[in-house]
Order: sequence, then structure tokens, then C-alpha cells
Amino acid sequence: MRRAKKILKPLGVILLIPVLYLIISLVFSYITVNKNDDLVNKKHSIYLASNGIHLEIIIPKTELDQSILDGLTYNNQEQFFSFGWGDRTFYIKTSTWSDFTIINKYKAAFVNTPALLHVTRYVTMKSDWVEIKMTPIQFKKLNNYINDTFRLDDRKKKIILPGLSYHNNDDFYEATGNYTCLNTCNTWVNTGFKQSRIKACLWTPYDFRLLSIHQKKNESL
Repeated sequence: MRRAKKILKPLGVILLIPVLYLIISLVFSYITVNKNDDLVNKKHSIYLASNGIHLEIIIPKTELDQSILDGLTYNNQEQFFSFGWGDRTFYIKTSTWSDFTIINKYKAAFVNTPALLHVTRYVTMKSDWVEIKMTPIQFKKLNNYINDTFRLDDRKKKIILPGLSYHNNDDFYEATGNYTCLNTCNTWVNTGFKQSRIKACLWTPYDFRLLSIHQKKNESL
């Protein structure tokens, strides 16, 4: 009996960890920051989108800082750039939804591997994008945040991964940081919003809450 208790005790602690993670992450997701918006001076628009689990920031090419455009692959017809940050191994091994497995998700969350920045280019706007209006100062901060996420080589150039893409309108670039369960692809977007003084969650590993915040905001306008 004592031996069984010794085994069950650490097992209980292990099982408690994901429960605590879920509770804390949901609570923090519903605490908003940067609530006091400047409603007068919002001259710029970006967009927020999700594929169901993964948030991306979309910015019109005409609004992108030249430092971000330098070194990117694109053509004259492509007018919108989508930026998504994530785990290198997870990106490479989940090119389709059929590749999305518990094992791949577990490795991305708990194995400390390098990150990539996924850049997708669009000719036209998509109907499911959520528009976010912002001030020039907010917009400049967000541009800087995205630009600083690119890992640079010794010549200060962006590092593209040749031959790695999902379609013919996207590329992967080396990025700063590492993906963990505390720092997910959606945390990266949320952190960018927080640092840019845009309405965001206190902390969130999920996509749904940040989308909800800005969808409701648009509906109230």
C-alpha cells in the first residue's frame, strides 16, 4: 500500500500540471491590457487571422517598413504580407492538417528547438481577416517588433530556408526565440500587440481570445 501511494503521488502531480496550465492560461487570456485606445488618431490598418489554431499578423505591403521588405521574396501583384512565428520542427512536419499529430504538438511544446517566421503573400484581402485600426506610433512599434523577429546572418541579411514552403506564395525565415508551451505562436502575436500598446491579453497561448477581443471591438464601432 505504501509503495502504491509513493507511485500515485508523483503521478498525481504530473496530471495536475496540465490542469493548472489550462486554468491559468484561460484566466490570463481573459485579462485584457492596453484598454485605453486613441480613437481619433488611428490612421493605419492591419489584420488578424487564424487557421484554427495559429494566429498571423497581416499588413498591407504599402504599410510595411522597408526594413521588413528588404530581403523578402515577393512580386508586384502581392499586396498583403502575413507573418506567423512558430516552432521550426512543428512547421516543417505539419505542412498539412493530416500531419498535425499529438506527438508533433508535444515536441513543439516541450522540446526547445529554434523558431521560424512564416511569411505568406496575398494578392487580395480575405473575408475572414479581422481588421485592427491603430495609431502611427502603435504601427511603428509593431513594424519594429516583426522586423526584430528575423534572425540575421553575419552580413545582417534575413536567412531564408530554400525549398521550404507550403504553397507558391510563402517562405520560411530563421527567427529569434524558441517555442514552448509558455511561448507559443499565438503568444508571439499577443506579445507584439502588448509591446505596440494595442489591446491584447495579459498572456495567452491560444488564438481565440485575441480574435474575439478585436472582433467585438469592430462590431461596436
